[in-house]
Amino acid sequence: MAFTWGSAVRITLLLLLVAAVATACFTLPVEKILKDFLLWVEQDLGPWGPLVLAVAYIPLTVLAVPASVLTLGGGYLFGLPVGFVADSIGATVGAGAAFLLGRTIGRSFVVSRLKDYPQFRAVAIAIRRSGFKIVLLLRLVPLLPFNMLNYLLSVTPVPIGQYMLASWLGMMPITFALVYVGTTLKDLSDVTHGWGEFSKTRWAFIILGLAVSVILMICVTRVAKAALEKALAENEDIDINATPRVACCR
Repeated sequence: MAFTWGSAVRITLLLLLVAAVATACFTLPVEKILKDFLLWVEQDLGPWGPLVLAVAYIPLTVLAVPASVLTLGGGYLFGLPVGFVADSIGATVGAGAAFLLGRTIGRSFVVSRLKDYPQFRAVAIAIRRSGFKIVLLLRLVPLLPFNMLNYLLSVTPVPIGQYMLASWLGMMPITFALVYVGTTLKDLSDVTHGWGEFSKTRWAFIILGLAVSVILMICVTRVAKAALEKALAENEDIDINATPRVACCR
């Protein structure tokens, strides 16, 4: 890959992002920070609380910090309807922010390393053809962590609009489940420690989630296999850099 100052800056920013994520995960008291944040939302923000909770997803998602505490907190603080709306919007906006960051900073670097691999080219074609369906199924099935999936999808040709809509719809079931569990918690401290003990309701969600995951995993496998085989058969040469772009990514 030819050296350019632009690629050097992108690689540097990518390394800084990785360093920031590592620092956040291993040195910061993330659990305490989130608990204090939820306490502040509960005591001081009043009607602005749901909006601030939704916005808080952006830095957590960009830094790849698990945001399930916010999802549980939304249910505990605001109840099912308001909490679900705030968490659903927040998770989608956060996923979009991470996607745009990954596409802006890391896409050219990752693609330059993978473009000679037929499998990656096939995946690029499959997502370009059935991007909405594949993203939706990947969101419904917990095969990959939420934060990891945001960045992995950012280097594929899926358009931002399809990505956002499919992510929003695909994350609804797990968001609803976590918000509901949040409404059953009796104290704010349970938001960060509430999964230590499993009630019958939580076991039911786990079993149901596993069953749905198995079914959807089969669907994902079939769709992906068919799309990839078709892509490999019909497209021996593909320009995976021909991706729909948005103004802020140029």
